[in-house]
Amino acid sequence: MKKFILATLVALSFAGICRAQAGKMLYKADYSSSFTMADPSYSEKVLTLWKDYENNTLDKHADMISDTVTMLLADGTLVKGKANNMAGVKDFRGSIKNLKVKVDAWMSIKSLDRDENLVCVWGNETFTDKDGKQVSRRMQEVWGFNSAGKVSLMLQYVGQGSM
Repeated sequence: MKKFILATLVALSFAGICRAQAGKMLYKADYSSSFTMADPSYSEKVLTLWKDYENNTLDKHADMISDTVTMLLADGTLVKGKANNMAGVKDFRGSIKNLKVKVDAWMSIKSLDRDENLVCVWGNETFTDKDGKQVSRRMQEVWGFNSAGKVSLMLQYVGQGSM
């Protein structure tokens, strides 16, 4: 699992950035370096889950998530299993108010050599935390899907600033 997470980070974060030297890439991707655009329905699923999170209706499309889902949150927390992930997200979502989400971009991609579908999504969320502090943060998430088309992985990155 660690290898998959690291490989996904490397492949997606540095895609198109690595310089070619004499026709060879400077790095070899551990996960994949062969991607194509994928079925946009995968992006639609992720955006639906983002909207459910914003609206605090998290159970509405829980059937889109695999029972064995693994999520690596921005703070480094690794959460395994649908029940644990749903409980954690509901707990956090219940502790914040006035959540507003803006989506900057998304794309569905498929690793050709792994035959796996991923969605990358970038956006911003603002909310009032449990202490009354206004929070605004940039979001980047990578969502992976299993062969049944359900979310099996989510990697989350958070930062400050704006586009």
